[in-house]
Amino acid sequence: MVGWTRRQRVGPIGVDIGSRSVKLVQFSADRSHIREAVRWDLPSATCADTVERSRQLVDALVQAREGRAFRGRDAVLCLSTSDLFVQNIRVPQTTGDQLQQVVEKEAANRLPFDAAQAELRFFEADTVRQGDAFRREVIVLACQRPSLQLLLTIADAAHLNAVAIDAAPAAMLRCYAAQFRRSSDEDMCAMFMSVGASCTTVVIARAEQPRFIKQVDFSSRQLDEAVAHDLRMKLADAAILRRNNGDRRADRRDPEIAESIAKATRPVLEAMANELAMCMRYYSVTFRGQPLARVVIGGGEASPGLAEWLSARLDMTCELANPLRPFDQVPLPGRAAQWDVAIGLALRETT
Repeated sequence: MVGWTRRQRVGPIGVDIGSRSVKLVQFSADRSHIREAVRWDLPSATCADTVERSRQLVDALVQAREGRAFRGRDAVLCLSTSDLFVQNIRVPQTTGDQLQQVVEKEAANRLPFDAAQAELRFFEADTVRQGDAFRREVIVLACQRPSLQLLLTIADAAHLNAVAIDAAPAAMLRCYAAQFRRSSDEDMCAMFMSVGASCTTVVIARAEQPRFIKQVDFSSRQLDEAVAHDLRMKLADAAILRRNNGDRRADRRDPEIAESIAKATRPVLEAMANELAMCMRYYSVTFRGQPLARVVIGGGEASPGLAEWLSARLDMTCELANPLRPFDQVPLPGRAAQWDVAIGLALRETT
């Protein structure tokens, strides 16, 4: 239970900064209902200049809160997926400070940046067999400290008090643990995937305990680029065409347009399905006796069509995420599944 003082009647603002939009969510103090939520689109053009991009984010965060019912300045922010390094590794069985030292030493050889500049955390997944020995499987999450400092600077400029900085996999797991909290869900292992504009985050977990995490190179942008290339359209027009077609009921879609989009995106989807199959294979070999029970699809690309398509390709029941299920229902902009990370951030316990 969050240790709010009696005067506080709200939780922190969960701030999910994506490549195309920022999403903000705030709960009541008891987490029974969403007090306020907003999605604010960012300028469509990708900005390579860090200073200008930071200014755009500050402006978006300020404007998104204007005239809304958000209370207070406390916020939980999320690292960009491009700033986050994630990898499952195996280390000798140990505990406490010794485990921390072993993980840091092993991870230092794998980081794509200077270990001296790294901020590192890890999850303990489980004890696994490797040959005739048993080792500890851990999931390392790391980023460079300048990335954290930049995020703190943006929050301060937007008049937010960053009480915590989280990672998307942790926020996702927190969100889905709230969605699947029945006693029958506690013993089930599930693969959660959140398809974003720049990548897909995959988390395989049992209840609230992660077993495997990976960032897969599959995104909304890749699908838009495929349509733009095949239909010889501008990227922005392809994104609008694909989204409008996907949001229509099946009986109201133009069959010719739907077929053209399906043909253009099929190679990208097939590559994504192969990546997911490899994630499932790694999990099944590493964590024997803990079979997957379901695949839950979240993020902005989550749709009945994608769930049906993946069910056939993976030979596994796939369902759409509904991050709003545990709470008093409120209408949120766009597809409900795209709010999984923002909701997970807003649910984080802070002091």
